[in-house]
Amino acid sequence: MKVTVAICTYNRAHDAVEAIRSAIQQNYASSDYEIILIDNNSKDNTREIVLQTILQHENHSIRYVLEEKQGLSVARNRAILEARGEYILFLDDDAFACKDWIRQIVSVFEMNENIGCVGGKIDPIWEVPEPMWIPPENRSLFTILDFADEVTEMKSPYIPFGANVAFRLSVFDQLAPFREDLGRVGNNLLSSEESELIARIRTKFKVYYTPYGAVQHKVAKERTTKNWFLRRIYWQGVSDAIRDQDRGVVRTAKHGIKLAQGITTSLIYIYNADRFTRQLAKVCYRNGMIVGSLRQNSKG
Repeated sequence: MKVTVAICTYNRAHDAVEAIRSAIQQNYASSDYEIILIDNNSKDNTREIVLQTILQHENHSIRYVLEEKQGLSVARNRAILEARGEYILFLDDDAFACKDWIRQIVSVFEMNENIGCVGGKIDPIWEVPEPMWIPPENRSLFTILDFADEVTEMKSPYIPFGANVAFRLSVFDQLAPFREDLGRVGNNLLSSEESELIARIRTKFKVYYTPYGAVQHKVAKERTTKNWFLRRIYWQGVSDAIRDQDRGVVRTAKHGIKLAQGITTSLIYIYNADRFTRQLAKVCYRNGMIVGSLRQNSKG
């Protein structure tokens, strides 16, 4: 088996089936890849609908796996354990893979045995028009990635995103998989599990990007509100502090000073909507860093 396509899902039955169908409709021999759906203990009818889909496509190797312990990193690690392929390609449950997705990702891996991770282009499908207020530097928070127009090495600090990221499975013979204290659990927005893992992969392997192995990723209406945006920024701060094991009274105090400075600056720009949004995002991020640091301090 050359490839394992892994789709992790939680309470998105219909989206997950659409993702599976996009993985089925590939310009790649069906005998050379499998599809694994990791159900992260969904409360909807995911199991029923996915099993129906499997029966409808018996000429493809599709497996349903229930992972009862919640957490995106837990689900991804279960996929790594279950994988039979030489490469494992992760596709978000609310994304669609282009027909050449598998072929293009595999072709990058086979350029060099030292390539341990490959990421692809991610185009948004906006449920409603893209809000004009989103700061350009924060578009990546909506899982949008257009890094380069050709296959290229992706050097630090840039990383692929989990909606379209693949790994050489043998990487995990040398390195631990996703940290399970990072990544989303249920409906929280904890993240940074991808950046933490990829940073470790870079110590031994190369990370590449291809614009040709692209996916389209849904951006739901509820994610286009300022409330969601600021909440996502806050959780990014929490995530970064936990990832970096940011702890200590001095570090927490420094974050507090920067938070106060950010609040003051926000008041200056209160009548300039764009600048105010940018400053408010910085305040939310710093607040998250403080909360993340306090979590680390409580662990001793």
